Amino acid sequence: MVMSFYLSPRYRVLLAGVFSQILCIGVARFAYTPLLPLMQQQTWLSDAQGGWLAALNYAGYMLGALAAASIHSIRLKDTLYRLTLVLALLSTAGMALADSFWLWAAMRFVAGFSSSGGMLLASGLILHWLISHRQRGELGIHFAGVGLGMLLAALAVELMLRASLDWQAQWWGFAALAVLLLVPAWGWLPRPAEPVAGSGGGARQAEPPSRTFMRLMLAAYFCAGYGYVISATFIVAIVEREPLLAGAGNWTFALVGLAAAPAVMLWDLVARWIGYLGALIAAMGLQVVGIVLPAVTDSLAGVLASAVLYGGTFLGCVSLVLTMAGRLYPQSPARMMGRMTLAYGAAQIIAPALTGMLAEATGHYDTGLGLAGGFVALGALLLIWLRRVDQTAQRLDAEAKVAPTG
Repeated sequence: MVMSFYLSPRYRVLLAGVFSQILCIGVARFAYTPLLPLMQQQTWLSDAQGGWLAALNYAGYMLGALAAASIHSIRLKDTLYRLTLVLALLSTAGMALADSFWLWAAMRFVAGFSSSGGMLLASGLILHWLISHRQRGELGIHFAGVGLGMLLAALAVELMLRASLDWQAQWWGFAALAVLLLVPAWGWLPRPAEPVAGSGGGARQAEPPSRTFMRLMLAAYFCAGYGYVISATFIVAIVEREPLLAGAGNWTFALVGLAAAPAVMLWDLVARWIGYLGALIAAMGLQVVGIVLPAVTDSLAGVLASAVLYGGTFLGCVSLVLTMAGRLYPQSPARMMGRMTLAYGAAQIIAPALTGMLAEATGHYDTGLGLAGGFVALGALLLIWLRRVDQTAQRLDAEAKVAPTG
């Protein structure tokens, strides 16, 4: 906590979000990805069962999104955020307790619920703080925590493998790390004050989007969610199954995180140049290439390019969409965030279960990757149409180019 005295309030708040992302997403959610091949080697876990565990994780995430969207009190959202930090720790430790599908299913569900704290509740609380303190409402630094969490998860698994730790000991190691992350994630985000009636002053008022905007954006974000989850869940297993790439899975996942951490801030800059929708279309177009590359090449160069393209785009999509929610509903960003996250999360329940079953039936992940790439391409086409016909989309693009730099 000593370091907090040397940070400005803005960066203390943003770093609280970074640590919450590393805890709730990097550890509670993404430790599962590099650990999945080891768990399959050392236990009875099959491709289909691994896919169902991932699907349950996203079902928990959707429940968290529903809870966030249904709560109107900013103080209550803050309380739920802090609860999710504790649940992230408990669900991580719970994975180590026994070799039981039903225990793992429950823990993945709870971990999914907790991940809504870092991804959705913390986003809303930080946007609320930034906007109320007349700061630029951008979430690039906050979402860098997801990439850092992925990098940390991959490196931690690689180090623990070199120490010959089994799957159970590795989950205990992640639980110990979660304890350390919880402290700044909890302590550096101030408790928000309830707004006093009539005290809004010069605060931005909500400018609700058109029906066309919401319908097409929800559909496009569903497509983005489908594409995101396949690589996020299975990329290590995909790489490890290639004879020429065995042993490179964790390093590939680390590269995804390394690319993701700075990319979210770069997409903020791209949005200032071509608008939020323009940046989102560009990110999804590049992501299509990143997703399908492992299905068309088994070369190390192709896999590394896939990791960079995927890592450099998926978080940018999330950050841009949630930033748009903050622009449309400055006083209550979670109002739109919750609806968008439900669309994103619905795809993430369907996709891993279907992909796991396809992989078990065919012996490879190529079909699942092709399907994921197709969904993301469809989402990008929907956004191109939306940008041409909808005034809300055009207004948001214009605002991205002139937003204050406070």
